[in-house]
Amino acid sequence: MSSPRILVVDDEPDLRELLEITLLKMGLDVDSAATVREARALLGQKPFALVLTDMRLPDGLGLELVREVAAHHKCTPIAVITAYGSAENAVVALKAGAFDYVSKPVVLDDLRAMVRAALKLSDPAAAPAASQAEGTSRLIGQSSAMQALRAQIARLARSQAPIAINGESGSGKELAAREIHAQSARAGKPFVAVNCGAIPEALMEAEFFGYRKGAFTGANDERDGFFQAANGGTLMLDEVADLPLAMQVKLLRAIQERRVRKIGATVEEPVDVRIISATHKDLARCVENGSFRQDLFYRLNVIELTLPPLRERLDDLPLLVDAILVRLAGPGGARLGPGVLDALRGYAFPGNVRELENVLERALAFADDGVIEVGDLLLKGAKLGDAAVVPQPPQMPASAAPEPTSELERAAPPPLAHDALPSNLPDYLSQVERDIILRALNQTQFNRTQAASLLGISVRQLRYQMQKLDIHAPEP
Repeated sequence: MSSPRILVVDDEPDLRELLEITLLKMGLDVDSAATVREARALLGQKPFALVLTDMRLPDGLGLELVREVAAHHKCTPIAVITAYGSAENAVVALKAGAFDYVSKPVVLDDLRAMVRAALKLSDPAAAPAASQAEGTSRLIGQSSAMQALRAQIARLARSQAPIAINGESGSGKELAAREIHAQSARAGKPFVAVNCGAIPEALMEAEFFGYRKGAFTGANDERDGFFQAANGGTLMLDEVADLPLAMQVKLLRAIQERRVRKIGATVEEPVDVRIISATHKDLARCVENGSFRQDLFYRLNVIELTLPPLRERLDDLPLLVDAILVRLAGPGGARLGPGVLDALRGYAFPGNVRELENVLERALAFADDGVIEVGDLLLKGAKLGDAAVVPQPPQMPASAAPEPTSELERAAPPPLAHDALPSNLPDYLSQVERDIILRALNQTQFNRTQAASLLGISVRQLRYQMQKLDIHAPEP
């Protein structure tokens, strides 16, 4: 059986020779070209498992080769060699379809790791694994939107380029990231998901990059950070828009240099991770208002993947409901009564699939003998025909109305008469703020991420306000 063949395109004889020797020592066959013209001729003569090209060549740009290989040799990954500090060129190449890049001066260990990852994609034996992954996709649904999404994920899994996943809360951003990882050459390595909005700012650097023993009070042992934990695999940065600006600077350097320095260390260590970021916010708008760095935005937003909200793929509801009920109650443990699917189709699902799961879990608690009826759904504002789905409580006369007992009822400030002023403005405003936050939390069953999204604030801000106003989740 012949060895995989690599095409090296570079006009510097010394660097070309170094690359050839390194690849030959890996047991690979190597062809070389010094110009775009020579490379095109070789590509037309024989298949290659990988093309490695410099960005600047005597008769053109390596970017031209990237576009041509991506268009006409779809099964051949192509990587680029960029000059030191030319991160912008690397981003342009990745957007054009490059598999990955290495920077000059070339670090041979990084080169070998990149080549091994590329060879996994070119290996025909890996094809059955990809088709099997599609058959067992975490993303349930057969609507046209979901079929297009799965096809896009299959293409993105072949690249090492950073991906920015956009989508509303609860639409399955982490599931999509896991699917990309599972179908990629990194599938055998760790997948680490991090919620950037849930980490206290003072601990962020230690959590992301790790620390040495004795680096600060309480650092009794050396500890790896998220980057080291995901080494060789995929690091997902969820709610990346919540990162403070100081941390954005450090993250940008780690992504560009592919090296991190632990707190208390004097040297950097190399890390090999693919970055997938996600947020329900509009990052471009965050850049405009100054809350997110533009250079980090361009590094993370190399390839965009947008997830459709549930209301745009209601054809998938039967499959989603069946899968959720099997997970909650086991096979045959629950079923839907007449009209339930129609009721679900009439609801907007602002919380998407996550809210659907909450609705069904709550409905199961009310269901008799595992049969979910329309009245068990408790969908606010949903319609079935012209009738409201939510059963209305009987009206009682004002004289018989009970005293307010819930925390939400007690939180509402008394209404002010016309032209009246509160006797204590700070206390009154705190009551108003507490009332609004409690309403948002009650609407989302105390899901802080969803409540923060409804209020247009970060999870960290919501957590701070809850602590300040003494708001606690109800005990189960």
